[in-house]
Amino acid sequence: MKNIILAGAASVLMLTACKKEEAVATKTLEQEKMEYQARQLEIERQKLAIEKEKIAFEKAKDSIAKVEQANQRAAVAAAAPVRERVVERTVYRDAPARRSSSRTYASSSAGSNAGTSSGTYSAPQTQQRQGMSKAAKGTIIGTVGGAAAGAIINKKNRGAGAVIGGIIGGATGYTIGRSQDRRDGRVQ
Repeated sequence: MKNIILAGAASVLMLTACKKEEAVATKTLEQEKMEYQARQLEIERQKLAIEKEKIAFEKAKDSIAKVEQANQRAAVAAAAPVRERVVERTVYRDAPARRSSSRTYASSSAGSNAGTSSGTYSAPQTQQRQGMSKAAKGTIIGTVGGAAAGAIINKKNRGAGAVIGGIIGGATGYTIGRSQDRRDGRVQ
């Protein structure tokens, strides 16, 4: 009788131990899934942070290039002296009256003053454009639109879809905006 009771108790213990292991195993599997998803989200956040840093770096690089170009233009303008040339005309008494007896012309450093009218001529100065370029606007709009489209299209992993869509949309928007800037003469 003792053996039967001991065997029954042992079997009950074995059955409850097996059920606990199954419950622990399913909880552990769920926890592993949650940890994996948390790691994936962290990776996606890091990718987004890297992309933001790239965009900020490109903007800084573009602004530095613009400042350097402006400094070069200012140095060229300061180095090129403006020369004035006085042309005297002979006025005859019997000839019809003209406006003035002398005219002044200012020539650029290349000396191109032929065919100008009376008055002072100076070389046209390039105008510094201000505000956001079309390339920057296109990048922002493309990134936001691409991220939204990527999140909508990729239903299994919306974060990855948003990142991929944002990258593709940003690149496309930058390309289109850059071509518009070239057409407008903002960049060469």
